[in-house]
Amino acid sequence: MTRTLTILGIESSCDDTGAALVRATDGAAPEILANIVASQTELHAAFGGVVPEIAARAHAEKLDLVIEQALGQARLTLRDLDAIAVTAGPGLIGGVLSGVMTAKGLCAATGLPLVGVNHLAGHALTPRLTDGLEFPYLILLVSGGHCQFLRVDGPESFSRLGGTIDDAPGEAFDKCAKLLGLPQPGGPAVETEARQGDPARFAFPRPLLDRPGCDLSVSGLKTALMRARDAVVAEKGGLTRQDRADLCAGVQAAIADVLAEKARRALSQCPGITAFAVAGGVAANTVLRQRLTAVAGDLPFVAPPLALCTDNAAMIAWAGLERLRLGARDDMTLSARPRWPLDTAAAPLIGSGKRGAKA
Repeated sequence: MTRTLTILGIESSCDDTGAALVRATDGAAPEILANIVASQTELHAAFGGVVPEIAARAHAEKLDLVIEQALGQARLTLRDLDAIAVTAGPGLIGGVLSGVMTAKGLCAATGLPLVGVNHLAGHALTPRLTDGLEFPYLILLVSGGHCQFLRVDGPESFSRLGGTIDDAPGEAFDKCAKLLGLPQPGGPAVETEARQGDPARFAFPRPLLDRPGCDLSVSGLKTALMRARDAVVAEKGGLTRQDRADLCAGVQAAIADVLAEKARRALSQCPGITAFAVAGGVAANTVLRQRLTAVAGDLPFVAPPLALCTDNAAMIAWAGLERLRLGARDDMTLSARPRWPLDTAAAPLIGSGKRGAKA
């Protein structure tokens, strides 16, 4: 018997408030009926980063509006749904709590099943939503809050091969952008400047490449950039536009080199996989995509559309749908979790960085 499931996804783990509708019929490709994201970039711009309390308040104000908008765009009502999926962690606890309580309220009012989703699982399963990947595959999750290599063997089966022991690459981009007076989020700003820069002008470090394994570190790049910047300022009395472009290009190249080499090592540990995929906000970086494509070689390389690389509710709806198919359900005791590793058997990473809640 062919079964069709339509599910509402809710995402509020950091600074984007999202609601989406995803429908899947057995034997057919899933369909994103609506995917609404309300950005908070302007709210946090003056602070140089995400302010958790401001983010939580904004989620509380926007959640019902984005859900209503998503339902309207999909021309559906709550009565047309089979379940509600929500990010239950990891992330900034105020935002996660806002989403969980909204989902609980809707489920209590409608009687719909509640499905809690690990935000990282949403990213890790996105290639199945967009490209229909078969298990098992290797994925690099890389963003402002997390960076790890995962072998994905099922909707709830993840094995971590390595990850950052300090800052996530997206966080490093944000910090470097701040040091150079560039706007936030730093990743797109650094990439834009780097297009006009010379990546070989400054000798930035490639941490941990001299050590075995897939763990990585990028926090030292911030210090190296600051020293290089200060040296130029001391010599010239300031930075030219070309100086800034060269600094950005150097940092971007260093991060890409580290991730490419660690990806090569992770792939060597995963015989029999169907593909190599990348997801998360930093996956939008075109230079990184080019380097990872080269590392994949003959193995299919999958990078979701840019709109599905950053935080969004479509990935949460899809991950919830995958859990729902396995018979998973949550009740009103579902808790918001600031930390929630995908691979519970792996030892905790050494460091967590400023945004360690999602690492």
